[in-house]
Amino acid sequence: MLELKAISKAFGAIVVASDIDLTLSPAEALGVIGPNGAGKSSLFNLITGMVRPDSGRIILDGNDITHLSAEARCRAGIGRSFQIPLPFEHLSVFENLSVAALFGGGLSEAEAIPLCGRTLALTGLEAKANRLAGSLPLLDRKRLELARALATCPRTLLLDEIAGGLTDAECHELIATIRTIHAEGIGIIWIEHVVHALLAVVQRLIVLDFGRVVAQGAPADVMRSNEVQTIYMGVPA
Repeated sequence: MLELKAISKAFGAIVVASDIDLTLSPAEALGVIGPNGAGKSSLFNLITGMVRPDSGRIILDGNDITHLSAEARCRAGIGRSFQIPLPFEHLSVFENLSVAALFGGGLSEAEAIPLCGRTLALTGLEAKANRLAGSLPLLDRKRLELARALATCPRTLLLDEIAGGLTDAECHELIATIRTIHAEGIGIIWIEHVVHALLAVVQRLIVLDFGRVVAQGAPADVMRSNEVQTIYMGVPA
C-alpha cells in the first residue's frame, strides 16, 4: 500500500531521515518507536508532503507521490492525526468532521454528512456531536483528532503519539477504538512513546534513531534487542 525507497532529508547538519526504506501492507498496523529527536514526526511530515525529501521516492498504491502536495496526498488516501490536537475550537465536533470530509476528503455535502455520522459512532463521539470542540476534555480531543483524520477517507492512517497524556483507563479506551478502525481494513502507522498501547495493536515494529532505521520486525523480538534497549536506556543493556 505504501512504500518509502531510500528516503533522506537533512536540515543543514541535522539529519532527520537517512536512507529510510519502509513498507506498509494493506490493513497492516506498523508501530514506530525511538527516543526524542529520532526523526519520527519528520518521517510523517515526509510521508504526508509537509516536508519534501532530499532524495528517495514515496510510492502509494503503485503511484509515485514524491512530488505531490500535502492536499493531493490526503485526497489520495493518506490521513494523519497530530501529537497536539488543534481542532477548530469554536465549531462543533460534527462541524470539525465536516471540514475534514469536505476539504480534506474532497467529498460532496451529501456524501460527507453520513460519513461524519459513522465516524462519530466509530470514535465514541456520537453523543457529543453538537458540543463545541474547545469544551472537550483531553480524551475527547484525542478522539476528535482521530475522527478528523478518519473523515478524510484514508486507506493509510498515520497516528502521532495519540496516547500521550492519557490515563491508563483512557488509554485502554483509545486502544479499543484503534483496533476497531484497523478491523475496518485501514492500514495504520503509529508513532508512540506509550509502548504498551502500541504493542496491543501493531503487528510489526520499527525503531528509529538519528533518522536511521536501527531495528525492525516482530514487536517482541524488537523490544528484546540489546541495541534497542541501549538506545532507550542510554547505557549498554
